[in-house]
Amino acid sequence: MTVQKIRTMGDPVLREITQEFTEEEILAPETKELIQDMQDSMKAAGGIGIAAPEIGVSKRVTIIDVPEESRYEEAQASQRMIIFNPKIEFLTQEEDGYWEGCLSVPGLRGFVERPNHIRVSFLDENAKEVVIEAQGFLATVFQHEIDHLFGKLYVDQIKDIKQLVFEENL
Repeated sequence: MTVQKIRTMGDPVLREITQEFTEEEILAPETKELIQDMQDSMKAAGGIGIAAPEIGVSKRVTIIDVPEESRYEEAQASQRMIIFNPKIEFLTQEEDGYWEGCLSVPGLRGFVERPNHIRVSFLDENAKEVVIEAQGFLATVFQHEIDHLFGKLYVDQIKDIKQLVFEENL
C-alpha cells in the first residue's frame, strides 16, 4: 500500500482519544488497507510498534512487531500482533524502566517506568478476541502503544524530566 507521513508531537491527532472499531469495521477492506499502511509506515521508519494516530487516523488500532534484531537491546522478538480496541489490566505494581523512543517523538529517548506484568484483551484482524499476558519489555511496548490510543505519549509518563535526552547523548 502506502508509507504514510508519521505525525509528530504537537500534532493534535496524537492527543485525541480514539474511536473504537466495530466488528464489521475490523473486517472491512478499508481497514485492511489501513493496517497495511500502518505496517509499511512502521517498517519504513524502523519502528517496533505503531498506532493509527501516528499516521493521522483517530481509530483504536495498533500493531506490535518486535523483530529478532532491533535498536532495543532488551527486546525479545514477538510475533506481529494487530490489536483492535485493547483493554489493559495491570497484574503487578512492580515496575521496570526502559529508555523509550517513539516514531512520533523523533530523536529523543526518555526513561519510563511502567508495570512489568500486564494482561491485554483485544480483537485481532479477524475480529476474534485474544487475551495475552506480557512481562518486561513487551509489557512496556504494549503500554506505550496503547497509550497512543488514549492521547498519551511516552513523554507524559516520564517521572524525572532530566531523563529525557537526545538519542546521540544516550
